[in-house]
Parts: sequence; C-alpha cells; structure tokens
Amino acid sequence: MTYSKWVACWGNATSITDRREATFAKNLTLRYPVRIVFSGSHLRLRFSNLTGTEDVHVSKASVRRGKDSSTSLCVITFDGARDVVIPPGSEVESDAIAFSVDAGEQLFVSMYFADFTQLNAGTLITGPLSKGQYSYGDFADEETLPLNLTRNTNWFYFLNTIDILTEEKNHAVVCYGDSITAQSWPDYLAIRLWEEGRHDVAVIRRAVSGTRILRQYDCITYQAYGLKGSTRFPIELNVAGASSVIIQHGINDIIHPVGVEVNPFRPWSDMPTLKEMQTGIEDLYVKHARALGLKVWCGTLLPIYGWRTFSKEREQMRSAFNDWLRQSPLFDGCVDFDKAVRHPEQPAAFAPGFDSGDHLHPSEAAYKTMADVVPDAVFIL
Repeated sequence: MTYSKWVACWGNATSITDRREATFAKNLTLRYPVRIVFSGSHLRLRFSNLTGTEDVHVSKASVRRGKDSSTSLCVITFDGARDVVIPPGSEVESDAIAFSVDAGEQLFVSMYFADFTQLNAGTLITGPLSKGQYSYGDFADEETLPLNLTRNTNWFYFLNTIDILTEEKNHAVVCYGDSITAQSWPDYLAIRLWEEGRHDVAVIRRAVSGTRILRQYDCITYQAYGLKGSTRFPIELNVAGASSVIIQHGINDIIHPVGVEVNPFRPWSDMPTLKEMQTGIEDLYVKHARALGLKVWCGTLLPIYGWRTFSKEREQMRSAFNDWLRQSPLFDGCVDFDKAVRHPEQPAAFAPGFDSGDHLHPSEAAYKTMADVVPDAVFIL
C-alpha cells in the first residue's frame, strides 16, 4: 500500500464562540472523537485561534485509539515540542505524526490547557458523529476521563482539521454553510457514504450558526454568528485533498433584518437584494473555489414558513434565489434540499415530520433526507 497524499479526514469551521459571563478556563482537558474514513500512515492536526484576541497555550495534545487497541496513545508535537502557543488570529499545524490507522477506526483527540485560556475560537456542532467532552484536570494522556469531573459538549474549540497521509484515490468533500450545515446532515452524509461502501471520500464540515454571505455582527450579542462570507470562505477552503464543495448558505441574509426599532443590531439596510446575493455567491464563493480547482455544488435554501420573521417578501426572495441556484450555469450541479423537505402542497413550509419545531431548522428525519438526496456525482474525484 502506497500512502503519498495528504487528505483531510475531519474538519470544522472556527468562529467566535458565544460570549457568556465566563470566557476563560484553566486546568481544562478537551476531548473529541473522530472517525477515520480511510487508512493511512501519518496524521497532522491543525489548531486554530482564528477568532481569539489573546495567545492560546496548548500545554499538551494527544491522539488515542479506542479502548481495545494495543497501540493506544500518540503524543502530538509541534516542531518537536509537546506544547505550542497559538497567537490570536492564527492557526498552527502539528508535526506529521507516524500513526498507522485503518479505515473505520475511531480516534480521540485530547488537548490540555494548564493556564487561563480564552475560549473564543470554536464552533457549535451537532450530529450523531459530533459529541465532545471536557474535564477539569490534566487527563490528555489518560485512557478515560473521570466521570465526576467530566461533562459533554457540542462546542468544538481550537481543533480545526485532521489530515491523513493516505492513498491517491482518496479525497474530501466540503460542506459549507450556516446552522443547517452545523447540525446533522453532514454527519448523516458521512454515515451514508460509509454504509454504501464509499470509503474513499471524507465529509469536511465548515459551518457556523447564524452566519451570512454579505454581513457580520460586531457586537458581543451576535458575535457567535460568525464572520461574513468574504472572510470565512478563503480560510475554510483550506482543505487538503478537497475535490468539491457544497454551498448551502444565504437564509440568514434574508431572515435577520428587522429594523433598528425592533433590534438595534439588525437594521433594514442589512437586507440584500436578490442580485447582491447572487453576486456574493459568484464573487465570494464560486470564483475562489474554481481557482482552487474544486467542483462547486449549490444547495437550495429550506422552507421558513412559520419562522418568527417570515413574510411574503422574504419568501419571494428565498424562492427566487432557489430558482436561480437551480438554473445557474455557475455550478456543477444543484442539491435541491428545499424540494426534498418541503410540503408538497405548501412549498413555503416543511413537509410533515420534517420541521424541528422552530420552522427554520429541519428535524433529524429531514436531515437524513438531505443527506440522502446529495447526488452520487458529488463524490466522483
């Protein structure tokens, strides 16, 4: 077996975390599970402090196999050192670590922070494959975390991407978007591909809840809604071995503005025209992805009937934008998520059983359906 190509096998976006009363932690261990899609001989890991405003000192980091392995723990190093400092606005990559893995294995990546650490760089992710843990104390090299000092978390801090040195045939598909993509459908897509025997493609999620194509918030109330598309996209397309990207983005541009008399941070001037959204997709996303040699697939925007800012005008814009996505020659194809989950007789609304209850985010059943309708052509290298 010849392993000669670096390919991302796991990845999330990095954004500004939700600003709460406590923004620092000390003597903290973070642990995240990662399912490896393809076999390989080496790993390298990228850690991000992209949205931080202070240095982050990683005291130690490690990767561990499941409990039944005879070769369990591997220390992660940076230029030969066990620790590393990540300056604000920066990312660091580990040394290439000799660590043989088999397709289907589950690994656990742990980080320990001895000193006070600003938890300002991360993202909120959910789904059946996306469940982290944190513990108070130094347990980065331990096989298990102590039950009485450990809690579950869906905030993924600092760990941004894991690459594997693997076979030439293997590649990655990037799922780019907002909270719809930060939730379950990319995990269900990864599960679907594995069950179908497609063990040559990884699903890399680059999604931030609340994010928009054209705007971003600079207030602490909504900072967790992330960076605007022109800032995010070039950073998040840094994916080794990527062959294509699915872009499902834009609903927040439509539903957020309400006027300063209702919310001082959401002026009507933030409401884009249809043309501005189309131009944003082309200039900010498609042109950059093409320059990287990627195939570009668009995803239609989901129903919003019943959402608290729903209006006839917003629905008309969503519908017109979707029609443009379906017909535009800019893309290699369109994943029609909207058609897959909408009500057959009331297309502005979700089909029965497909609404999570807030009339914006899909149910788990709908997320599975979204994963199922991604065309096979997306996964061809």
